[in-house]
Amino acid sequence: MTDQYKKLMKLLSEGKKARMVTRIGPEGDGFKARKEVSEILNENEKTRDVIWEGDRLTEIFYPEERLIILGGGHVALALSDLAARTGFVVTVVDDRPAFANKARFASARQVICGDFIQVIKDLKITSYDHVVVLTRGHRFDKECLRTILSGDFPAYLGMMGSGRRSAGMRALLLEEGFKESKVEAIHMPVGLAIGALLPEEIAISILAEIIREKRCSKGKDREAADVDHRILERLAEDERPHGVVTVLSTKGPTPRRGGARMIVYPEGRIEGSIGGGCAEAEVMRETLKYIGTGRCAVRKVDMTKDVSEDDVMVCGGVMEVLIEG
Repeated sequence: MTDQYKKLMKLLSEGKKARMVTRIGPEGDGFKARKEVSEILNENEKTRDVIWEGDRLTEIFYPEERLIILGGGHVALALSDLAARTGFVVTVVDDRPAFANKARFASARQVICGDFIQVIKDLKITSYDHVVVLTRGHRFDKECLRTILSGDFPAYLGMMGSGRRSAGMRALLLEEGFKESKVEAIHMPVGLAIGALLPEEIAISILAEIIREKRCSKGKDREAADVDHRILERLAEDERPHGVVTVLSTKGPTPRRGGARMIVYPEGRIEGSIGGGCAEAEVMRETLKYIGTGRCAVRKVDMTKDVSEDDVMVCGGVMEVLIEG
């Protein structure tokens, strides 16, 4: 199982889309899951990233979503910490050594000190990336936006500033000949209007807007998987005995969606989550029985218990999960 996750992470690290197919079949006195990973060379026409067909699970994976923060001030510091905790791979850029250093941005995967224009070119921003322009001055903001608009448009692009400053920047970019559709797609002023004042509050408003765009816009064309790249990385690296629980399908309100994973270790420790609470604890105990066996099982997790029961589960839906030992 580890080898297939290694192959998956290699493809994703190269910026490629990948497909993992898990086939479940009888073997001995139980069932065994066999995985196959392949690169997706053409655009996939499926509307869902996770398809469970009774004995076969097909999952579509995309490269990690970077959050590139241009500027290393107080808002950038708060945003980096919050974004890293929500699964983004954070890159921070500033041209001042006192602001662009790993000691300051410990939560960031990458901290780069250098000229904004050159660094943006070197980063090769893609349609999977999210970019927030938080530089210290109007001139640097213009340089960053011009450079970004000259390449592939990211999944999210925002600039911090007042309404007046944002309107002026929008007019300037249009005058310089940039496509109106791209200019209008820039979130400026950046963030949701929640009356934020403190740097941490502003960071929350920005991250909330990014998450809204990430989750809601994808839902228009496809049903995105509930993937945590940190768990995929762990599965690719960890050679110790462990079990894996994957959410196959959901019906009704559930805490997680198809594709969510949880690793279960023999001592009862877990990484990742399929939703927490009684349901997760029950599945964890079941998974312990399969660790080291090489076998698998599909289980239904019913959270629709009557409200009079003491251990009633909050969400009230039904999940199918795959347990692999």
